Amino acid sequence: MRKLFLALVPFVLLAACARAPSGRAKNVTVFMWSEYIDPELLERFEKETGLKVVLDTYENTETMMSKVASAGDQYDVVVISDHAIRTMASKGTFRQLDPAKIPNAKNVAARFRSPAYDPEGRWSLPYQWGTMGIVYRTDKLADFTPSWSALLDPAHQPGPVVLLDSMRDLMAAALLAKGFSPNTRSPVELKAAGDLLAAARSKRLVGFYGSPDSVGKVLAGDAWLAIAYNGDAVSRLEESTDFAVPAEGTIIWVDAMTIPAKAPNTEGAYKFINFILAADVGAQLSNYLAYATPNEASLPLIDEEVRTDIRVYPSEEQLAKMVMLEDVREATTLYDQVWTRVKAGQ
Repeated sequence: MRKLFLALVPFVLLAACARAPSGRAKNVTVFMWSEYIDPELLERFEKETGLKVVLDTYENTETMMSKVASAGDQYDVVVISDHAIRTMASKGTFRQLDPAKIPNAKNVAARFRSPAYDPEGRWSLPYQWGTMGIVYRTDKLADFTPSWSALLDPAHQPGPVVLLDSMRDLMAAALLAKGFSPNTRSPVELKAAGDLLAAARSKRLVGFYGSPDSVGKVLAGDAWLAIAYNGDAVSRLEESTDFAVPAEGTIIWVDAMTIPAKAPNTEGAYKFINFILAADVGAQLSNYLAYATPNEASLPLIDEEVRTDIRVYPSEEQLAKMVMLEDVREATTLYDQVWTRVKAGQ
C-alpha cells in the first residue's frame, strides 16, 4: 500500500531529532504500511499544527500486530487492516475515539461508517480502501488471462512469479483459487490451500515479498507476474506492465486509523486523523497513492484519470466478486499453522 518515499528520509530524521524534552513541539508518531502517504501532506500537517510526524512502517499485518502488542505505547496513530481491528480491540489495544475531536469524520461515505469490523465506529476511521490482484508484464504475457492459478499452480506458472508475504492475503488468494471462501474455518479447506501454496514454491518462484517490492520485481523484469495491492501497482506501472483482478475474484480491504490505548500524544493523534479526513487532503492522498478514498467529500476532487480507472475504483460487477476478510477468531491458529508450513517450504 504505498509509493516510494525516499524523499521522506530527511523529514523523518528531522522529526526524530525533535524528541528533545521541553519547549519543542511534540511529535505525533504514526505506524502504517510502508510507502503509504504523500510526503507533502506531512510537511503541510507540520506547518498547520506545529506537530512533527515521526513515521514507523511495516510490511505485513502479522508484524504490525506483534509490534503494537509489545510497544503500543510508542505510537499515537496506527493504520491497520480491517480484519485485524476486531481482534486487537478485544484485547484492549485501542482507545475509544471521541467524535467531538474529529469533526471531519462527517466526510466519511455512508458505506464505511458502520463496517463489520467496527460496527459502532468506536475504534477506527477509514484511511484508504483497495483490492489485491496481479501485476504482470504484458511484453512477456501478451494473451494473459488473470487468474490465481497462474501464480499458484506450477503447471500454469508462465514464468518467474512473486508471492505476497502476507498470511491472510496470500491464503485468501489460494482459497479463492480452490473455490473456497477466504474466511473459511474449515481445516480441510485450509489444508488444501496450504498444499497449493506449497506447490507454488516451484523453481519459478522468485520469493515472498511485500507489495511494493513485489511490484518492483515485475518492473525490473525479475518476475513476470506478482501478487500486489492495486494502488502499489497502478501508481507505478510502466510501459509493458499492467494490473488486473483475477477471474476468481479477490479481497477488498479497508485500512483504518486507530489510537492505541497507551498513546503518548492523543491530542496530536486526533489532529492527525482529522487532518487526513479533510476533503482536499483525502483527495491528495488518493491521487498520490492510486488507492480509493472512503471520503465522500474527497471524491469530486479526485483526478478524473484516477476516479475513472476500474483498477482503482472497481466496477459493480467486479465488486460483486470481492470479499472482505473477517476475523476468523479461533481458526487463526489453523491459518498460522498452514502459513508456517508454507514459509518453511514443507
